Amino acid sequence: MAQSSSSSVQQARQVLADRLREIVRDAGLDGKGLAALCGWHPSKVSRICTGKTQPSEEDIRTWCRACNAEGQTSDLVASLRAVEGMWLSWSRMERTGLRRVQDSRVPLYERTHRFRSYSPGLFPGLLQTLGYTEDVLRAVQRRRVEVDDVADAVASRMERQKVLRDGHRTFAFIVEECVLRNALGGIENQIEQLDHLLTLISAPNISIGIIPARLHRVRMPVEGFWIFDSGQVNVELVSGFLTLTQPSEIKTYADTFAALSGLSVHGTQARSLIVSARDSLR
Repeated sequence: MAQSSSSSVQQARQVLADRLREIVRDAGLDGKGLAALCGWHPSKVSRICTGKTQPSEEDIRTWCRACNAEGQTSDLVASLRAVEGMWLSWSRMERTGLRRVQDSRVPLYERTHRFRSYSPGLFPGLLQTLGYTEDVLRAVQRRRVEVDDVADAVASRMERQKVLRDGHRTFAFIVEECVLRNALGGIENQIEQLDHLLTLISAPNISIGIIPARLHRVRMPVEGFWIFDSGQVNVELVSGFLTLTQPSEIKTYADTFAALSGLSVHGTQARSLIVSARDSLR
């Protein structure tokens, strides 16, 4: 469903490109004239103006100097950083370790009142036990992060779970049945995780749906995603982390969540699947 160049990202890039093009026009220049002043090939100006190439911060500073519009530099650089923040590669997000990534999520969680999460392969972070989180984050660290701050990252994720205890927030989680038996760690941690799920499933502000494994399924699994209220969707892809804020894209994910929820079992049926999975591991 999601791609690294989503319509939200493309739209934001185009807005920035349009503003840069307006600055050139207001300065009475054309593309060739600007390129000459900047010391660039004219094709670079054309690619930036059409949104095909994203400028660097230095490109924007050079652009504004050439157009005698240096007063707009700060706003344009801020816009560029906002665009860059919509799509972040894991290597960029995790270059200083995993703790910073966990901490960066806190403000979003604190201002959100309605959480919706779909996960095809692992339990979502808010549902994880300490042992399960350690297994997950250790696997991530070994695979792609040089800095080993797993213990601090685990502590940060555990602290973030305090939002579950706020009765003013609601949570709806959907996982595939295979998640009940998939584990990055040992059997003991998986059993503990399933027992923890059984305690959470009865909380009045938490809904846990499980999509049973079955043949002739009408909708295939998609990428894992979170919906925060009705203002933001985060999608975890193999190569990076996508933030969507465009209403049409948020609606697509909300509709997908509703459809996946329709495939899920809840309450007693969900509890039975969890107990069965737990007992099979013993």
